[in-house]
This record gives sequence, C-alpha cells and structure tokens, in this order.
Amino acid sequence: MNNDAVAVSEPPATSSRGDCREQAILDTALDLIGEVGYERMSMDALAARARASKATIYRRWPGKAQVVAEAIRRRACPAMAETPDTGTLRGDLLAALRAQRDILAGQDCPLFTGLMMASRDDEELGSLLRAQMGADKQRVAAVLFDRAAARGEVDPAAEPALIQELVPALLFMRLMITGEPTDDVYLVHIVDDVLLPLLAGCPSCRGPAAG
Repeated sequence: MNNDAVAVSEPPATSSRGDCREQAILDTALDLIGEVGYERMSMDALAARARASKATIYRRWPGKAQVVAEAIRRRACPAMAETPDTGTLRGDLLAALRAQRDILAGQDCPLFTGLMMASRDDEELGSLLRAQMGADKQRVAAVLFDRAAARGEVDPAAEPALIQELVPALLFMRLMITGEPTDDVYLVHIVDDVLLPLLAGCPSCRGPAAG
C-alpha cells in the first residue's frame, strides 16, 4: 500500500469524525433546552449528556449562548438554503413562505418560541439570534428580489425590509396565537393580498394560481 496515499486520506476522516461529534453536541443542547428550558440548561449538564468534556465544548464555543445559536443555525438553515427559481416573483415568494411555514410549524416550533422568550432576558443570546435570523432573511430576500429585478417584475431599488418583518409575524400569529391554518390557501392570500400589493402590485408578478 502507498503510505503517501494513506497519509492524504486520514485528515478528512478525522475531520468528518470531528464534525459528527460537534453536531452531536449541538443536537444534545437543543434536546436539553426542550426538556428544561434555556435558562436551566448548563454547560455541565450539556457535557454530561453529550458525554464530552467541558474543555472540548469550550474549545469550540465560548459559552452557552454561542452553543445554542450555532445549533439553531444548523437546524434552521438547511430548510431555507434552497430558494427555487419558479420563474416568477409570485412563485418564488410562495416557495419561500412554504419553507418558512414548514420550519415554524415543525416539531421545533415550541423550542424556537422558548428561545425567543429567553432572548429577551439574555442579551448575548438575543444579539446572536437576531443577527443570525436577520442575515438569513436578508439572504433569501436578496435572492428573490435580484431575480425579480432581472425579470423586470420589480424596481431594482425595491426595499424588501418590510416584507422580511411581515412574513414571520403573520405565520407566528397563526401558529402560536390563533391556531388558524397556515395551509397553502393562507400562503396564497399573504402573497396575493399583502406582499405583491406592497411591491406596487406589478401585474407581471401575478401568474396563474398556485398548484
């Protein structure tokens, strides 16, 4: 066997094991929060549950807030990573709303809600989560609006900030307060009766009804 080939192949395997171990710690952190809440979760408890030393955890994250923010980022980002190009702004908005709805309506919704409440009292956690969620929303909005501007559907100077605030608020209200459905009928209503009119109701934004 070629020793050089063995030497080259070993680092990726080590890195992969490290990534898996890191993810296991992050998943354990969210499991603990689901059981006892953010305030009562400690780094000692996390180390014990994850069967990792506190030194190992602190080498990667300086504190509890950083562990949780990273865990939330990895849990939520894959679902928002894809921003399919449907060919119209209307279709893109519906696809993005479906992704956000599925994240909020999933089993992690109580977890996210609890962390939002905890972030009001934990300034560090709040700062990390706000920056993270703001960056995610801005990234998705930028992709959608860049496409729409290139198609001539919106003014290139259109400002999506209000929409970034409205959509989570509308979904959260139904999911956590009123309990009303967030099915595709409701999402179409948001897009057709709220979002597109805010973007000046450009006729080319409206395609055929969503299937």
